[in-house]
Amino acid sequence: MKYLKSLAAAATLAASPLLAQTPGVTDTEIKLGGAHDLSGIFAPFSVPAVAAAKQYFDEVNAKGGVHGRKITYIVEDHGYQVPRAAQAANKLINRDQVFAMLLNLGTPHNLAMFQMMEPQGIPNVSPITAARQMIDPPAPWKFAGTASYYDAVKAAIAYMQENEGTKKVCLMILPTDFGKEIEAAVHELADGGSIELGAEIGHKPDEADFTGALGKVRESGCDTVGMALGISQMINAIATARKLGMDDLKFMLSSAGFHTVVAKGLAQQGVMDGVYSAAGWQDLEARLGDPEVAAWVEAYKAATGEAYPGTGALLGRAGAGIMVAALEAAGPDLTRESFIKAMETLDYEDKIAGNHVDFSAEDHEAADEIFVNKIENGSWKLVQTIE
Repeated sequence: MKYLKSLAAAATLAASPLLAQTPGVTDTEIKLGGAHDLSGIFAPFSVPAVAAAKQYFDEVNAKGGVHGRKITYIVEDHGYQVPRAAQAANKLINRDQVFAMLLNLGTPHNLAMFQMMEPQGIPNVSPITAARQMIDPPAPWKFAGTASYYDAVKAAIAYMQENEGTKKVCLMILPTDFGKEIEAAVHELADGGSIELGAEIGHKPDEADFTGALGKVRESGCDTVGMALGISQMINAIATARKLGMDDLKFMLSSAGFHTVVAKGLAQQGVMDGVYSAAGWQDLEARLGDPEVAAWVEAYKAATGEAYPGTGALLGRAGAGIMVAALEAAGPDLTRESFIKAMETLDYEDKIAGNHVDFSAEDHEAADEIFVNKIENGSWKLVQTIE
């Protein structure tokens, strides 16, 4: 009889909320995970993004957290290597038992991690990649932060055709899922007869000499190069083109190149114009007069000791803001299901990113606007907004 009572007690305990708890959630804590490139070619995105997210979470935690729970953001470095990204996801999901993933960087890296996220329905929020695969095919747990590379590239080239005389486009890309997104957008325009396609050149992530590739661009007679490379690679390749006397050659970067570091780095190399990009957010520099933006910049500088928050920090703060807004909307009884439903109700102006966040059950892309920009004297200048 005692044995039967013990079994009954155990069954009751197993069915209790204590043991049926949502992974990563306790009465006092919410654990989030992020797999980042802290040491590779896109570290200029990840490093400040992590700093900005943690700075915002520290502010939220200092005020008592979200419904009494403090946010812990656990970060792993994959160095822009897919196998390491898979290892990072395995640790975060299976050992750390995170509630959701936030700001994971890299297209092929996210796709590799999806294999572990999908079986458990782990929310993937605001990944630092604008690949269409972040929400296509649709899944309840996928949430993208901004318009896709594909749509933004088409918008940028359309602007350059109309305003800058772009007719023939060459490609210099990493042969990854990231590079293929830019390639697909350019190919669609070429297939439709909108532009002519020239040389298509693949590059390695550690490649540093672009003289030969630019020679192929010259031979092809391209007036524009579509680029999908690492941050330092883009700066190096564009500066090399100017040193080779290719002064009229224009460069179209995806949102992965729409970064403060690129504009400032090119200025140091004497490149002040001829570079364009399109992204789902706005550059900070021109919006420092906005009180909310200025307040965040000062808070970030005080917390990190950095001179200025660049594009990576902007994306980190925007993604962290979406996360906190959804956690608040989900209420105290937090589950992944309640979080997903809360995400689908968000609708607000993000002053830091300069875009409009608007999710629904049918639309898991936070911001739909596309902002076309060009570099002028070391800064990004907004030239067109597409809503």
